[in-house]
Amino acid sequence: MKQAISKKLNELESTAICGNDISSSVLYVSALAIAFAGQYAWITLLIVSVVLFLFRKIYGEVVGAMPLNGGAYNALLNTTSKLMASFAATLTILSYMATAVISANEAIHYLHHLIPSMPIIIATVGLLMLFASLTIGGITESAKVAVGIFLFHLLSLIVLALFIVFYLFQNGIGTLFSNWGHQSENSIWYAIFFGFAASMLGVSGFESSANFVEEQQKGVFPKTLKNMWVIVSIINPLMAIFALSLFAIPVLQSADYQNTLLVQMGEFVGGDWVAAIIAIDAFLVLSGAVLTSFVGVTGLLERMTLDRIMPQFFLKKNKRGSSYRIIILFFILAVSVLLITNGNVALLAGVYTISFLSVMALFAIGNILLKIRRNQLPRPEKATWASVLLAIIAVLCALTGNILMEPKDGLPSNTSVFLNYFIPTIIFIIIMLNRTVLLKLVLQIIYAIFNPLRRLVSSMDRKITKTINKINDQEFVFFTKGDNIATLNKVMLYIIKNEHTKKIKIVLALDEGDTIPENLPNEITFLDKEYPKIKVNFQVVQGKFSPELIRELSEKWNIPINFMFIGAPSDKFPYKVEELGGVRLIV
Repeated sequence: MKQAISKKLNELESTAICGNDISSSVLYVSALAIAFAGQYAWITLLIVSVVLFLFRKIYGEVVGAMPLNGGAYNALLNTTSKLMASFAATLTILSYMATAVISANEAIHYLHHLIPSMPIIIATVGLLMLFASLTIGGITESAKVAVGIFLFHLLSLIVLALFIVFYLFQNGIGTLFSNWGHQSENSIWYAIFFGFAASMLGVSGFESSANFVEEQQKGVFPKTLKNMWVIVSIINPLMAIFALSLFAIPVLQSADYQNTLLVQMGEFVGGDWVAAIIAIDAFLVLSGAVLTSFVGVTGLLERMTLDRIMPQFFLKKNKRGSSYRIIILFFILAVSVLLITNGNVALLAGVYTISFLSVMALFAIGNILLKIRRNQLPRPEKATWASVLLAIIAVLCALTGNILMEPKDGLPSNTSVFLNYFIPTIIFIIIMLNRTVLLKLVLQIIYAIFNPLRRLVSSMDRKITKTINKINDQEFVFFTKGDNIATLNKVMLYIIKNEHTKKIKIVLALDEGDTIPENLPNEITFLDKEYPKIKVNFQVVQGKFSPELIRELSEKWNIPINFMFIGAPSDKFPYKVEELGGVRLIV
């Protein structure tokens, strides 16, 4: 049965999906910044805006050069090893997991203010199930819901801003001037440093667009980055200034105002009905952040499964083209974490903080590796070296600040909570990357223990050996342009280090009138002898190298395009990387 082809997302839909996550930060980041930076909170939020501006170019360059799902994972996979890329993927998955659970739980807490009888944990599970179902229904259907939430959120903030402006016009801004003279226990630089570190959490969601770029229409991705940057640059500093204009800093730093600042502001300037609108908006936009997590993690895990890091079981799609098994797995993971923490999701703050900031740093590192190792790869825009290095320094400062922050009473440190989740996850990924080695180890143990009962063992022997052979029987293809032996040797070393296979086909596409380079057959014969564990086949095909030829050979040889490699193309290469259907760059 044919699977339905998903409709590509336009600018508004794409912006809404990731924008709900990043714009929901206004509900907590202004209060968080004021808690650490006091009257300088709006300055720290503007610094965050500058850092995010740097990341616009960084993300634009990497994803523009390689517009494939996976975000930081994809960037590192095409510039370094699978292990390094998997490290970034692990952090991204943890970030999405924490975002989904925290956002769903906080959304229900806001709704609980309006419906006090609602059971928190059961309702949170229900909300997670709702958005899992929406994502299974297809990204286009999910996008419609995201757009509705996004537009209502912006409208609610406009209404709140108008009421605050009207209030300040009538009552003046004396409170703002009074707060400006507030004496803090710490220095200005201390306040700005930790305020900036806390404020950087307000840009979570910026990385999400890169994880579903293949579902977006052409040219939409850089627009989503610009739109998110504009939203964060205006809303967050403005709300911090408004808060400092309405309430004294000690009040803003109290627990009630830290948890529901915008609701308190709405009630103060417009009464209960404005507060109710903000509470409903908070419920909806935090729910939208849950949707962002489901969409982002689906795109990422699909890419990892195609690269054989995750079991192929997860590639199964429904009629709407959704990888429903991935979505169900993520839902089960989120619910289990919610139940393990017994609804005390503040424990996940460390996971969310360190994971998100680490992913941002790794993406910038991926940009540097792209410049060094894939310099000839065409890209629509470039980030300067200075901006990339400055962005990395800024994110590392924020990461350091969050690690150094004193945990709240009764809560463990950010680092300890993060490691509790990170270590089991990365162990699983490492096992998947080295599964053939581990299977061989299992074989050796079986031989040692059950050798006297060899007849009994032989059946298991055959099955495991068959599994290993099935993994290693996957043939890979490298399209050569007539490369010299040094380049071809790099290809062999990459295959040995990163892939489980005993077969590689080196293919030369000859257009009419072209001839085989004189030394190429001898060089390939030499490599075949030099690497006896891998069978190297040289094959010449007639025709011009093109996406059509790649698809034709993929069908003819029954080799997925994802297992076909090329060297980094030059600026004169007539096709874009995304037109090649998923061919990977390894040289």
